[in-house]
Formats: sequence, structure tokens, C-alpha cells
Amino acid sequence: MAPKGKKVAAAPAAVKKAAAPAKPVNPLYEKRPKTFGIGGDLPVKKDMRRFVKWPKYVRIQRQRRVLNQRLKVPPALNRFTRTLDKNMAESLFKLLMKYRPEDKAAKKERLLAAAAAREAGQEVEAKKPVVVKYGINHITQLVESGKAQCVVIAHDVDPIEIVVWLPALCKKMGVPYCIVKGKARLGTVVHKKTATALALTAVKNEDQREFAKLVESFKAMYNDGPRVSWGGGIMGPKSQAAMKKRERALAKDARVA
Repeated sequence: MAPKGKKVAAAPAAVKKAAAPAKPVNPLYEKRPKTFGIGGDLPVKKDMRRFVKWPKYVRIQRQRRVLNQRLKVPPALNRFTRTLDKNMAESLFKLLMKYRPEDKAAKKERLLAAAAAREAGQEVEAKKPVVVKYGINHITQLVESGKAQCVVIAHDVDPIEIVVWLPALCKKMGVPYCIVKGKARLGTVVHKKTATALALTAVKNEDQREFAKLVESFKAMYNDGPRVSWGGGIMGPKSQAAMKKRERALAKDARVA
């Protein structure tokens, strides 16, 4: 053993390990290491969505969605979570599209044609077309007077108080109604951005059979369907895990006792 405080002499040159043979370098591929300093290479793309400050409307709609799951939701509001399935909604919108009201360009064209006919001394036909009705006040009037044959309500109206009473009114007046996803989708039918509700007062003879089938389904699902119960009350994953842990502890104590 070497004395304390003195360095051990290096091994002779002959005893030193032979250096590993150098790997052959391909001259076609030049090594270019990246430098991520200032003015260097761009950093590697990472998923930064968790750190993004989302717009206020996005945050509000996400918070509202979570609150609707956590809090107890009364039956009047919970009713709007029960929407039509995809196939039935598709057949309904296919029917509604046949009865779209005229847009601004079509109306202008019709009025010009009517004015030209009157100027020429011809009689103008003033037959009322069969179209989808919209506007919450107009639909309320149609339901109360018993003229509406079917009412379609959007599930995401904000504030919900605009339509929260409409299902109860339809049920009382015996008017078939249904709830569909998307006020924007209803808006496309009537050439608007959004629409709270639509109503049909009549359909053509060729569509009577299909319309009768839809109305029968709506009555079974909504008008004569089971009573809507309270919704919500779904805890988050952390709370659920804590509750399960508590239940396991209580079960263990019960076994010991």
C-alpha cells in the first residue's frame, strides 16, 4: 500500500489499455449537432396546451360543463341532456331542410317578379308556402293555439331560461316535441346563425308517412316518456378515489370488529 499523502505512480506506457478502434465515418453524412442557445436552432415542439391561457369563453364553457356534472341538476334542466340519437336527428333534419323558408335573395326575386306581373296587369298568386316556423314568441303562439304539429328545441340555448318552460307547455297542449343537439344546426335550417326552437305546422302529402313516424317516436320519448329525474352529482376522479379509500377502510374495520 502506498504511503499516506503520496500519489501512486502512473502505470508504464506498455501496460496502458489500448484505445478502442475509431468507428468508420461515412463522408456522405456530416455530423451537425444542434445548439439550442440564443440565435441557434429552434427548440423541439412540445405539447403546451396545458400551459395555454385559453380565451375566457372557452374557460367558462369548460367550467360550466364540469359544474353541471358535479352539482345536482333539477329535472327541468336535466331534460335537455336527453337528445335525439344520430340516426333520428339526421332523418328529422332531412325533413326540415325540405321546408326551409326563403332567404333574402329568393324573397327579393319573388317580390320583383310579383311587381313586374302587377305592372303587366296579371294576377299574382298569394298562396302561403308551407315552411318551418322559428322565433320563440311565434312558436309559443303556435303551441298555445294548437297549430304547431311538432316542435324542435335546441339543447344548448344560453340562457336556458328562454326555453326551459317550453317542454312543459308542449306536454300540456299535447304537441309532440323533441330536443336536438345544436342551436347552430337549427339556425342553418332558417338561414340564421342560431335558433332556439323550430316548429312545423303542416307537411306535404308525400312527407306525411315519414312525419307521422317521427311524431310517434317523439311522443314515446318525450311527451309520454318516463319522468325525468335529477341529474349531476358525479364527483371528480380525486373525490371518487378518496371515497373508495374510505369505504375500504370502513369495510376493514367492520371485519376486524
